[in-house]
Amino acid sequence: MAEVIPFRGLVYRPSAALGTPSRDASTLLAPPYDVIGEAERKSLAGQSAFNSVHLILPQTPARANADAKYEVAKATLAAWQRGEVVTRDDQPAFYRYHQVFAPPGEPHAAKIVRRGFIARIRLHRFSEGVILPHERTLSGPKVDRLKLKRATRTHLSQVFGLYDDPERLADAAFVQLEQSAPELYGTTSDGVEHRLWRLIDPAAIAAVSRVLQDKRIYIADGHHRYETMLALRDELRKEPGYLGPESAVEYGSIFLCNVRDPGLFVFPTHRVLHSLPGFDLASLLTKLGAAFHIEEQAVPKTGGEAREGLKRRGEQAPSYLILSGGRAFYLQLRSDADLSLVPGPKVLHSLDVTLLHALLIEQALGIDRAAQESQTYLRYVKDNEQALVAAREPDVQAVVMMNPTKVTQVMAVSEAGEVMPQKSTYFYPKIASGIVCNPLDPAESVQRSGAQ
Repeated sequence: MAEVIPFRGLVYRPSAALGTPSRDASTLLAPPYDVIGEAERKSLAGQSAFNSVHLILPQTPARANADAKYEVAKATLAAWQRGEVVTRDDQPAFYRYHQVFAPPGEPHAAKIVRRGFIARIRLHRFSEGVILPHERTLSGPKVDRLKLKRATRTHLSQVFGLYDDPERLADAAFVQLEQSAPELYGTTSDGVEHRLWRLIDPAAIAAVSRVLQDKRIYIADGHHRYETMLALRDELRKEPGYLGPESAVEYGSIFLCNVRDPGLFVFPTHRVLHSLPGFDLASLLTKLGAAFHIEEQAVPKTGGEAREGLKRRGEQAPSYLILSGGRAFYLQLRSDADLSLVPGPKVLHSLDVTLLHALLIEQALGIDRAAQESQTYLRYVKDNEQALVAAREPDVQAVVMMNPTKVTQVMAVSEAGEVMPQKSTYFYPKIASGIVCNPLDPAESVQRSGAQ
């Protein structure tokens, strides 16, 4: 099963970047590239010349071709290493990583702590059954990320993986380490606090590796990153100096979280409909009446009110909330609904997101898979307040809100060899870009014991 090993990561030295003795990397860390809009990119870049956004979203120089930005990222990373803004650790480590956060859209709610660790993991094709996906991917992001990894020879961010350790034995190996102050910390623009420690004790490392060696890994987030890691591995295998199965390029960079961690939550991703030719709310509701009980209610005043209304109905059957034209309709799946046209095995028929795409998006609205992948008529919002705001925008025809997918459902779909539609899960918070980077060298060898 999973082979998880420590590594010598590239880690920020805030003292060199900021000219102070602080371990605070707040101005250096960034969210993942795929959630950064242009305004935020400029804001992050303005925080520091060493913010990781300069690596993950490099800018194309004037009068250069579009691909020149990848060479910019390569040169930037090399300059930072020369200036010791980022340095490679002397000893292999598992990097204990805490994220302290409030639920998305609820900044005043009680704080949650999610715990996991960053490691190298031997890469496997999904068909090998060791590392399992749960969502379909889009082609565009994979091309972009492969070009960036190819230029920098570095995994600049992590895949987010889950494992099932009911007794939390792996977590126990980090308990003593967590009593000390973090070696690096920072707060990103989304209000999430990030804390990092290095576990270098060989016995503790070996204990964690043993726990994982009989586990499957379920990808929670970062399917595109994982597939580009595979693609780059295959390229680098052909280079002179490649050392075979023990080469560093045989491993990817991953954040691993126990599904039993009390800080692990999945949040919903809501669908926003726009630009759909001939959209008519009355006609849509008529079509949906065959599969759903439909109940019109007042438009929720807050995201919390919408969440509670969905949660209450969802405890009985898959449920949704349609917001359109200043009106609100709760949909609850009928017990006699015909699910024969829902594609895939029964494990998919119990998922809110699969039923939503099959019955509403594809059958009732006629938005096929190709249009979904290109986001021709769909876009997505990540929290309940954003969904209410989007429903009032003039170019939006409807917003469909939903309950979150359960972690157990993610695992069941993965084990069945199936995948969900894109944006089926929202594992919040995202892993910070720049927290730990993983260098790639075909001529670098690794050892399972952790010694290098």
